[in-house]
Amino acid sequence: MIWIMLATLVVVFVVGFRVLTSDSRRAVRRLSERLGITPVPVESMIDQLGKTAGAEYIHYLARPDEAHLQNAAQVLFVWQACIVDGSEQNMQYWHRMLKKARLAAPLTDAQIRLALGFLRELEPDVAEINAFQMRYNAQFMPEEGVHWLH
Repeated sequence: MIWIMLATLVVVFVVGFRVLTSDSRRAVRRLSERLGITPVPVESMIDQLGKTAGAEYIHYLARPDEAHLQNAAQVLFVWQACIVDGSEQNMQYWHRMLKKARLAAPLTDAQIRLALGFLRELEPDVAEINAFQMRYNAQFMPEEGVHWLH
């Protein structure tokens, strides 16, 4: 009889946990599958953002439209290629992933503000993030700069 009660408690706990975390798992899976990566980098970033900013990022990522997915991917890109590892090789690696997923685009000022908002608890260096934005856009999106001049 005790075994049945314990088994019932375990089942209720597991089902409850899965139900409570289904939205976040679905949002993370959406981005990770689109990028062709495991969920670990996305989940790692969310953990580092802190409880409030992490929940905001998940809520933002859960929105169904392509623009929110692109912006969320750019936030992950800033995190991975500027905060985690600012090397040239890492930036190229993540850019290739974004390009393959059809999410590569110039980093806009709005996306940088969004990233800074999500990264606020880490107190990132704004000048460093802005320099990263300029370096990325100059290196990977040079044709965009030409269109802006005309």
